[in-house]
Amino acid sequence: MTLAVLLLLAQNLRPALPPIPTYEVQRAQTPPRIDGHLDDAVWQSAKPVIFVFPWDFQKGKKQKTVAKLAWDNDYLYVAYECDDTDITAIHTLPDDPTYKDDAVEIFIAPPGVKNLYVGLEMNARAVLYDYFYAFPQRLLKNYDLRGVQLSSQIRGTLNMRGDEDQGWNLEVAIPWRSFSDLINSPIPKPGDRWIANLNRWDGTEPERRLSQWSDSGMVQANPHNPDRFGYLLFQ
Repeated sequence: MTLAVLLLLAQNLRPALPPIPTYEVQRAQTPPRIDGHLDDAVWQSAKPVIFVFPWDFQKGKKQKTVAKLAWDNDYLYVAYECDDTDITAIHTLPDDPTYKDDAVEIFIAPPGVKNLYVGLEMNARAVLYDYFYAFPQRLLKNYDLRGVQLSSQIRGTLNMRGDEDQGWNLEVAIPWRSFSDLINSPIPKPGDRWIANLNRWDGTEPERRLSQWSDSGMVQANPHNPDRFGYLLFQ
């Protein structure tokens, strides 16, 4: 990254940022069913991550999001539980701009990789927009992750204004082989530390809000800043 780019990023950061968090990812003795219901034993024992709301100028509701992670030798598993009184997701095709809907995200990279990461953005319909980001120069939209499994479960009525919904869940299983372009041996070993961030886009403009696991530190509501990604410590 050039000095000019580094200076530009620094100018877009807020002062007095919180510490970067660490999450201990427990091994799943039995893999979860990817059905969106979050009633598997692994999710009962996994530590919760509660998202924060870094940008007070946004007008959307501050609706709670809880995420949990687990892993085995085949997949990284992520579960999201989203409170939501009005669930909206209009995009239906792979690589549609799902981030414009009610959506959750994970950005992730293995150790030893600088400013290169994989992004998965998934709406309440369980539609996936995936890409490879050589940050900040180029986002490769045609980079498709193979073998990703995801499913959602909606507690309410999708795309119906005027009623009150309860929320939605999403589960995703990401194969370790998805990272084989970034690292020779992508399956983590206990003690390995990857970087990642978890985000949620909630609501429709102009009442829209971004929440996160690790505060990206950006002045504007922007989740992309790998220097502020949290740490996934595999157990």
